[in-house]
Amino acid sequence: MHSPSAGEIAGLPAPVREQVPLRFVLMRGGTSRAVFLRESDLPRDREARDAIILAVFGSPDPRQVDGLGGADLLTSKCAIIGPPSRPDAHLDYTFAQVSVSEPVVDYDMNCGNISAAVGVYGLQEGLVRAAEPTTRVRVHNTNTGRILIAEVPVHEGVPRVEGDLAIDGVPGTGAPILMDYSETAGGRTGALLPTGQAADDLVVEGLGRVRASIVDLANLCVFFPAEQARMTGTEGPGTITPEQLATIAAIKQATAARLGISNNGQTPIPVAVAAPAGFTSFSGRPVAAGDISLLARVVGGKPPVMHKAYPGTAGACTAVAAAIPGTVVAEITGTPTPAGRVTIGHPSGIADVWGQVRQEDGAWAVERAAYARRARRARASSSRSRTRPGPTSRSRRSSGAALSGVTAGGECGTLAAHFKGRERWPDTGSPSSRSASAITTCGFRYSPGSSPATCTSTGRCSRGRSRLRRGPCCGRPSPSTSRRRRSPRRSCG
Repeated sequence: MHSPSAGEIAGLPAPVREQVPLRFVLMRGGTSRAVFLRESDLPRDREARDAIILAVFGSPDPRQVDGLGGADLLTSKCAIIGPPSRPDAHLDYTFAQVSVSEPVVDYDMNCGNISAAVGVYGLQEGLVRAAEPTTRVRVHNTNTGRILIAEVPVHEGVPRVEGDLAIDGVPGTGAPILMDYSETAGGRTGALLPTGQAADDLVVEGLGRVRASIVDLANLCVFFPAEQARMTGTEGPGTITPEQLATIAAIKQATAARLGISNNGQTPIPVAVAAPAGFTSFSGRPVAAGDISLLARVVGGKPPVMHKAYPGTAGACTAVAAAIPGTVVAEITGTPTPAGRVTIGHPSGIADVWGQVRQEDGAWAVERAAYARRARRARASSSRSRTRPGPTSRSRRSSGAALSGVTAGGECGTLAAHFKGRERWPDTGSPSSRSASAITTCGFRYSPGSSPATCTSTGRCSRGRSRLRRGPCCGRPSPSTSRRRRSPRRSCG
């Protein structure tokens, strides 16, 4: 990719020459946290997009000190939101797992915890019309090509935050968001049971034959007895050994080989399961064997580490696996309860999930795959990413393109130069391609004939902050163009 010289971007204001503004919302969903970005703000080119995302997160760096990442598998996540690409959805959602210490962004999986925040984000950003007391948001997850449903509690037109739902791994309580994954079977392989069997014998290097169940619901998962990885099922992130991690990686690789898919991504997700036993949670709270249906431990990320809690997608998949006779999970949980409830013992405590199936034309069909989560908006602002990142900020798949190679060319929607001749998404979330003599952003007006990314009028940013310096426009849509004007030459950057 062409990387323009300093002279080619000399027309941009000084702050933009070295750093690119990119609007974001930081949201917690369940036990995870993600940076939410708009699809329209990112370049279409995969390598260029990955380079920007890595720079936003500060990867690769074990501390992610130069970005928004939290230096942990559960906080180095990105959600990309765009208009729906299919008529039965309210919006498109692409999940990206950003490696902390490697220059890699993976898209071969969904995140069930972050999925719970997508519906809240859509309502708060005006992309979905609110309906009380509960708004059903149909989300098209592009990673799996499936529809998931988030039932978001709403009061006075906005998502509720306060409530009584407690989730192990998250402090306090909050409003419950019910997640329905019943329409997500076969997202990776095309079938709920990719091999057609409830259980298979995998040939694993160094172990021989391992009995496992491969289930494709929400995310492609492989369930196997913890003892096969020389585990008890009560291990925590700090006690699992390198040898156990290597064994789990070998089982994951054998599963991928059995299905004829790549082993370079995050799926199939390996899940070690065991019979109920007492253990101490990650926070130090004791969990009794009688309080759970089974023990389960998940390993993921690059490099692989134990999940500190339990992925929502793996939870939905576990519930469905427990409902299918003959799976490794069902052999532990026994006869399903009438409601299909399964209580999973994971490193942070317990998690309740629900799964029900029925026989249809000789195959299993999913009737219910659900769990509840909480979500909250933590911050909305704009990130400043370097236009010429160092060599450690490049994606493994990237040819080494500098960020300036995409932003100065107008592909990234964060620069006002990209706005010429068209409007940003209004508050309703509907894309528009109408021409405009002046584009309204942040309560200011950007004139296409003026210097790129510079405010030429006055006012107050839609975030309610007064601006003191002239500078680049942050590009946030304004709810109204009739804002009270203040002193001249104020910036919305």
